[in-house]
Amino acid sequence: MASDAKKLQPIIVKKVKKGGHAAHGGAWKIAYADFVTAMMAFFLLMWLLGSTTEGDKKGIAEFFSAPMKVAMAGGSGTGASNSILPGGGADLTQMVGQARQGDSKELAQKKKEQEAIRAEAAKQDAKKMAPLSAKISGIISNNPRLAEFSSQIRLQTTPDGLQIQIVDDQKRPMFDTGSAVVKPYMRDILREIGTALSGVENKISLDGHTDRAPYGSGERGYSNWELSADRANASRRELVAAGMPDDKVARVVGLASSILLEPDQPLSPVNRRISIIVMTREAEERLLGTGRTPVSSLSNTDAGETATR
Repeated sequence: MASDAKKLQPIIVKKVKKGGHAAHGGAWKIAYADFVTAMMAFFLLMWLLGSTTEGDKKGIAEFFSAPMKVAMAGGSGTGASNSILPGGGADLTQMVGQARQGDSKELAQKKKEQEAIRAEAAKQDAKKMAPLSAKISGIISNNPRLAEFSSQIRLQTTPDGLQIQIVDDQKRPMFDTGSAVVKPYMRDILREIGTALSGVENKISLDGHTDRAPYGSGERGYSNWELSADRANASRRELVAAGMPDDKVARVVGLASSILLEPDQPLSPVNRRISIIVMTREAEERLLGTGRTPVSSLSNTDAGETATR
């Protein structure tokens, strides 16, 4: 029976028809393009690594080793500029600043130019101050009326310019006690100085000083501060009356007894004085910030000693 069943089993014949390949689409082209791009980027990276110095490699490595350091610790970083990497210039190990390679040379050149301008301005001022000092000395010595007061007129060249101090004398006070009215001889001195300064381009600073004797109503009322300022301003009016342009005055200050000429003798008459400073252009820039010449800061002591009581 078993052999009969095998004989009756149908025989199935499978026929495979061979034909052309079916269409695959263009996905492989995209994959191949990505592969080629990756290979180009790889070879470009290898070329850059081969041509980069050890210092540059170190700078790049330090940046990427702690990219959140600036954000966590504070300070300026990549987000504060248009540049991806901080620093710049020829050395990538420098992590501060955002400078082009040529910036340091430009800054050095500008600094050199500013120093040259400053030196030239100082030279021109020195040429003016010496003749001006001699001119004022000549005016005083050649005028018989002023010559007798020459001991009260002191000329000195300072870093800020020519300082002309008119100091008080117990026998010949410049002002009455507690008054800002100019005495006649003081008026003559100021007007001669004003005439001499009328042709000078430099700005003028006027400071008023008193001795340490307390005045009148004391600290809460009219004091040595107001008195020294009023005397300095009265001196300014006399200089202007002599022909000196009013716009030449850069500052009128009352300093009371804050800067004594003789600290060991705070009540000495010489502490009562008017100080006129013909300022250099450098001192003028320090005081006014006019931008004429680059300068450093101005000290209070050099600013001038002035006042009278």
